Amino acid sequence: MTSHQDRQVFVNCPFDDDYAEMFWALVFTIYKCNFVPRCTLEVDDAGENRFDKIVRIIRECGYGVHDISRTELGANGLPRFNMPLELGLFLGAQRFSSGSNRQKRCLVLDREPFRYQQFISDIAGQDIKAHHSSVSGLVSQVRDWLSIYNPGLESGSIMRQEYRDFQRDLPSLCDELRLVVEELTFVDYTRLVYVWLESRESSN
Repeated sequence: MTSHQDRQVFVNCPFDDDYAEMFWALVFTIYKCNFVPRCTLEVDDAGENRFDKIVRIIRECGYGVHDISRTELGANGLPRFNMPLELGLFLGAQRFSSGSNRQKRCLVLDREPFRYQQFISDIAGQDIKAHHSSVSGLVSQVRDWLSIYNPGLESGSIMRQEYRDFQRDLPSLCDELRLVVEELTFVDYTRLVYVWLESRESSN
């Protein structure tokens, strides 16, 4: 595994229970592709403004995965614009910064092809990918995109099977480390992914 800045990936997606299965698969896939996932869940610092935290992490990441599929109205009758806002920040950092920030690369995901044109048409020039709200679609899209920057990755179908293997082993791995699956934090989960992948690699 590497932790160099040029392999850090900013993750911009929902963090609620409805998206949890997709989120954990996304984090696993990024690690499996030999990149490092970063998001605002990694630090719980009441002294750092959330917006400042987002900006800092974006600045530190050479890549970004942005899932804008969740823009429907909430219980209050209003849409959530966090994901489009963070995508805009990332694209702004790419366009208006100097040095390495101009080399930032991003993947934008939505549920269906061209659906985004109904609510954020200004990004029509971006190559938006569809995951069809499925874990397998998400893993494949992220793997295929990161393989551009890290050639030689295993096929998407094999990576999807590895994620299923990890899910199968997760409860026993949690038991070994005195963790509870339902109580895992982002930091806990990334540690477990790292340990599991390292164990697999050393046994091959």
